[in-house]
Amino acid sequence: MCILIYNYEKVGEDNVGVSEVNENILSPQDVRKILESDNMEIVKLCKKADITPRKTDDGKTYFSLDDVRALKQAKDSSSNVPATMSKNASQLVVDSLLKTLQRMENNITDSVSKILDERLEGMDEVVVELIRCKTENENLKNQIEELTKENYSLKKENASYRPFMLGLYTKDQINNGLF
Repeated sequence: MCILIYNYEKVGEDNVGVSEVNENILSPQDVRKILESDNMEIVKLCKKADITPRKTDDGKTYFSLDDVRALKQAKDSSSNVPATMSKNASQLVVDSLLKTLQRMENNITDSVSKILDERLEGMDEVVVELIRCKTENENLKNQIEELTKENYSLKKENASYRPFMLGLYTKDQINNGLF
């Protein structure tokens, strides 16, 4: 992180606080004047240019001339970014977004279709089985109705026999007119 706190003059060869002493060393104050920036902007530029300021043996911050050039370049490149895009560039961005949205739509449609196909895979057999059961149910209802009629007629015939004597039965006339 780039922290600029100390204000001091250019470090010279007589100052033994710097391990590499040369004329290309600048203080944070000089860097602020050169870049015409405040400390916060210089910190941002240091992050952008990936520059870490060096420190003297006594903890004071300094920059090399190459560091300042890189910071100046980072500042110039950030200020040269066009505010508006050209018509062609904006059309390319719109086309790219449309293609991306189309791909996303296709992916979502494919995945939902796949899930529905997996879930509904066995439904054909279930529907066929349901139709078969319904038909069988109707047949059984008809059978029950026929058996009920047969049961009624057998009970009616059974009721027409009357005990006579010694285990013998006589048959009365069956009146078929009622039903």
